[in-house]
Amino acid sequence: MPTAKTIGSGEIKAAIKRLADAISSRHAAPENLLLLGIANGGIELARRLARLLKARAGTLDISFHRDDIGRHPIPKEFAPTHIPADVQNATIILIDDVLFSGRTVKAALEELFDHGRPSKVELAVLVDRGGRRLPVAADYVGIDLFTSAEEKIVVALDARHPKHDVIRVEPAGTPGTKSAR
Repeated sequence: MPTAKTIGSGEIKAAIKRLADAISSRHAAPENLLLLGIANGGIELARRLARLLKARAGTLDISFHRDDIGRHPIPKEFAPTHIPADVQNATIILIDDVLFSGRTVKAALEELFDHGRPSKVELAVLVDRGGRRLPVAADYVGIDLFTSAEEKIVVALDARHPKHDVIRVEPAGTPGTKSAR
């Protein structure tokens, strides 16, 4: 049986800083980047990275591109797509909290290409938990945290109080948590 694990705000802050450093090392002018947080898990991470990089941030709602919308309806805390600049020929970095099967990234790419054709798209994730079902890899990873199929990762980034940030690895059947990622 899987065991619960918790990662606290200090390690999360360091991981976000590593992501920002890695992105800035590849992009000499990060102000020309467009960071798009995948709703809902990537939104706060995109905002934090944008502040560190002095880049623009927006939101991608993938609800209508998910292949499991019947099992996972549009969440109550719906965040519509908001792209603060033209994506045509832009350099885009998709941002999400957890990378698992790759299906969320596929849906995000479909939503993004509904708005234009960027010149380059990269992926940054706070946690890569392995277990891919599609050929998707992150360009930037804050924390590698490989888990079993019987576990889920719950990420809570507190926009007002980052000291309350937490990542929990829990048994997949734990009630009262918002996702089984």
